[in-house]
Amino acid sequence: MALIIGTWVWGSKYPKSYIEKLAAGVARHLKQPYNFSVFRPLDEDEHLTKIPGCFARLRMFDPVWQKLHGIRPGDRLVCMDLDLVVTGSLDELFDRPANFTILQGVNAANPCPMNGSLWMLRAGYRPDVWSDFSVEAASKVPHFTFPDDQAWFAYKMPDAPDAGAWGPREGVYGFHKPGWPRGDGLPPGARCVAFFGHRDPAQFTHLDWVKENWR
Repeated sequence: MALIIGTWVWGSKYPKSYIEKLAAGVARHLKQPYNFSVFRPLDEDEHLTKIPGCFARLRMFDPVWQKLHGIRPGDRLVCMDLDLVVTGSLDELFDRPANFTILQGVNAANPCPMNGSLWMLRAGYRPDVWSDFSVEAASKVPHFTFPDDQAWFAYKMPDAPDAGAWGPREGVYGFHKPGWPRGDGLPPGARCVAFFGHRDPAQFTHLDWVKENWR
């Protein structure tokens, strides 16, 4: 089955260089065959880009959307935020049988256990994550400062038996978030660093490891 690495783009927050740097980082650190795709919201989902929450990318659970993009049932479909910095081998992260895997245990103030910076889906799994979604439904789900896709994941798949987790033990970190050691240095064995919240890798290019890996 194919491996598709996808990132989402809408609005003007991130310039094209972020796409190029993410694609280059994946290319340096992923040996198995894959396709790198840039996804953009469908016209009917544009309203979801006008509010916070990254809801547009929930479309990845839609079998019709998957077919439209040439994605077959069983394909591994990875969603990577544009502000991720790839720092080590990705093969072990993505070469796993779980139907759904997501970064967990790195949120600081937000009590949600899941973080949407990095997740992987087996195409065809849990289409109800999309079909049951609406902004109104998401607003009724426990959330932090505003409803978002990770809160929806936690609500829809709280105890999925095959839901794995990426985190510091697997080499996936949130910069200066729980699990990150004291200081700015890259932790040994780090594979991927997420810069979520107010942080952005462009603010830290003075660090050697950011300069070396975010290019």
